[in-house]
Amino acid sequence: MTVPTITLNSGFEIPQLGFGVFLVPPAEAEKAVSEALEAGYRHIDTAAIYRNEEGVGAAIAKSGIPRDELFITTKLWNDRQAGDEPKAAISESLEKLGLDHVDLYLTHWPAPANDNYLNAWQKLIEIRDGGLAKSIGVSNHLVEHLERIVGDTGVTPAVNQIELHPAYQQREITQWAADHGMFIESWGPLGQGKYDLFGEKAVADAAAAHGKTPAQVVIRWHLERGFIVFPKSVRPERMAENFDVFDFELTDAEVAAIDALDPLDGSGRVGGHPNEVN
Repeated sequence: MTVPTITLNSGFEIPQLGFGVFLVPPAEAEKAVSEALEAGYRHIDTAAIYRNEEGVGAAIAKSGIPRDELFITTKLWNDRQAGDEPKAAISESLEKLGLDHVDLYLTHWPAPANDNYLNAWQKLIEIRDGGLAKSIGVSNHLVEHLERIVGDTGVTPAVNQIELHPAYQQREITQWAADHGMFIESWGPLGQGKYDLFGEKAVADAAAAHGKTPAQVVIRWHLERGFIVFPKSVRPERMAENFDVFDFELTDAEVAAIDALDPLDGSGRVGGHPNEVN
């Protein structure tokens, strides 16, 4: 099964469906990533703060999969944004991953109270130009943060990885992305189980209509909206289920019904606010 790819503004392609290892314990990361690779995933998303880069790297090394068939992302944590710290941080991440470059390197949060996110973005540009990351982007950046870093450097992030699920669709940011050639990656794509997403009529009806699970329907919705998505699971059967989303398409009416689940007042957020995570 071939996962569709998206061509980023850097010219490199990214698989639209990947495997995320947020909250996967370090001791379990190697096993989880190995099982994900066996299931067919080739796009793995980790971060320094997850403390499981070594496990991800061990799984990659043991897989025997050629490096150019994998897409690996990691992220710069908030306390490494000042001065030349981003360059030290990427070197540490690469050592833990056992790689000489990542395919995508992101600043994890803007952490505006520290006011180092512009410096971090400037250093990521240097990291990209030095060949340690093929593409660079950001995570959890609001429009105000994006406009500042792009206005100063002239470099638009390849992606912005943000909390995005049917109850919280961040339309201002997704519109900015569409207008500026930046793609959106959805974290928490199934709402992290913090509300009854699968019980929503729009989701349940689509699942029944296509003979799919509610989770598969929501992942399909992300894909059809043009988002890059990486659901997380440590259960092999769930990994396989989440990957089995390319043999059906939602109708325009089904997509619209899921679109309508966002209350638009921001009350659907289940994670931290970008201005408050520092």
